[in-house]
Amino acid sequence: MGKHNEFGKEGEEIAVNYLKKNGYVIKYKNYRYLKAEIDIIARKGDTLAIVEVRSRSSNFIENIAETVTPKKIKLLVIAADHYVTDNNLDVEVRFDIITILKNKSQFELEHLESAFYHF
Repeated sequence: MGKHNEFGKEGEEIAVNYLKKNGYVIKYKNYRYLKAEIDIIARKGDTLAIVEVRSRSSNFIENIAETVTPKKIKLLVIAADHYVTDNNLDVEVRFDIITILKNKSQFELEHLESAFYHF
């Protein structure tokens, strides 16, 4: 596995730990449906958070959260709809982005709730 993939997985674990500390129950990691993958599905109360994790070692070129493309958003919505329907859930669904910026050995985490499309 390349360093980029290792850092991506490390970022997802940091995000999982953050969510757990903040009262979320992790329902699924790396949920796949058709061509879509949801990094983390977490629940807190009656809200299901569909979480896209973005990890970078530099924030120089663009805002990390802005790297989530309309195509990626569409795929996340399709996968989230499938997960909710398949599990017969009656929940509010929210799409979040967790960004993790690595500066040397430090990590900066930002949790953007309701970052895009809501249904």
